[in-house]
Amino acid sequence: MKGSELLRVIGAQVCLHATMAGMRLATPLLALQQGYSAAAVGVLIALFALTQVFLALPAGRFADRHGFKRPLLLSVIAASLGAGLVWAFPVFPAMCVAALLTGGATGATVIALQRHVGRSATTPTELKRVFSWLAIAPAVANFVGPFLAGLLIDHAGRAAADMLAFRVCFAAMALLPILCWLMARGAHEPPPTPPLPGAVRTRAWDLLREPMFRRLLFVNWLQSSSWDVHAFVLPVLGHERGISASVIGSILGAFAIAAAVIRIVLPAIASRASERSVIFVSTLVTVGVFLVSPLLPTALSMGVCSVVLGFALGAVQPMVMSMLHQITPHSRHGEALGLRLMTINASSVAMPMLFGSLGALIGIGGVFWVVGGVVALGARATWGLKVREEGH
Repeated sequence: MKGSELLRVIGAQVCLHATMAGMRLATPLLALQQGYSAAAVGVLIALFALTQVFLALPAGRFADRHGFKRPLLLSVIAASLGAGLVWAFPVFPAMCVAALLTGGATGATVIALQRHVGRSATTPTELKRVFSWLAIAPAVANFVGPFLAGLLIDHAGRAAADMLAFRVCFAAMALLPILCWLMARGAHEPPPTPPLPGAVRTRAWDLLREPMFRRLLFVNWLQSSSWDVHAFVLPVLGHERGISASVIGSILGAFAIAAAVIRIVLPAIASRASERSVIFVSTLVTVGVFLVSPLLPTALSMGVCSVVLGFALGAVQPMVMSMLHQITPHSRHGEALGLRLMTINASSVAMPMLFGSLGALIGIGGVFWVVGGVVALGARATWGLKVREEGH
């Protein structure tokens, strides 16, 4: 894939993902301003991820049949409609519909663009390189979307956070997906891979019969759970130790920056290290950080560990995506990506509740040790990952 085309694809994902990230900031603020409870706001935020759980597999199959431009166009329309709906009707039910539309559009876009980028790469080294660059897009979007939304809410109206300011914010969020389409519509799309003659109709769940795909999905779940436990437990641990909210936010921010930085460096590493070795080293580093974290007494030491963990976990997704495209058939890449996204999003919904219950029983520091032990046991599965050329 040419560098200019990859840049357009990255820009397209940033624009659409930033729409969801901005709406995820703006709609809860508006709901709270209108007097809705924290519980109602929690439901609203959960709706951004809910659609992705149920839409991931159908979106993957749709991408396998139609390529990436048609799913992308439908996602652009859905995201713009969602933001535009709240612009026109700034009420709580409209916010809930917007959350479902923008969340689902983001998930479908991720699947379509990841599939497109993977099919455009011609070698394993290029796969690692393009997925390393593409993985930067969510990090950029999660900064651009909330920053733009917050700026508009504070400064676009007659007074900070008045209804005019919110309407300007929602209008801007509705325009971002259109920029996404303008960036991506000129990208070259390889012809779809037809199913083999006489092939029996398959289901996405059939992919789980492949031992290497199951192993890769399990390894990806381990790393995703590690990401979730850090985001959930660290603020609680910091609060217990009297660390201020701004410092805790800075520690989490340092983690996110480290995850983005390692993805910029990964293309240079791609030709020298295999996917398996990168994921295995990341697993060992994650275990070490989780074992040490509950013992750290200061915010500085917690911040250093957070940066190290960001480097480790940030390196995993591009390697997982590269392996996934090599061990699944071309004609089923969309299904495989959908199954992966569904698993990760379902885990992200369930894991915080499990972590909270576990923390109440054994203490919040113990959650780090338990998850670290589980990840350590999963290291053997990580080392068993292999790429089979015939699957590509």
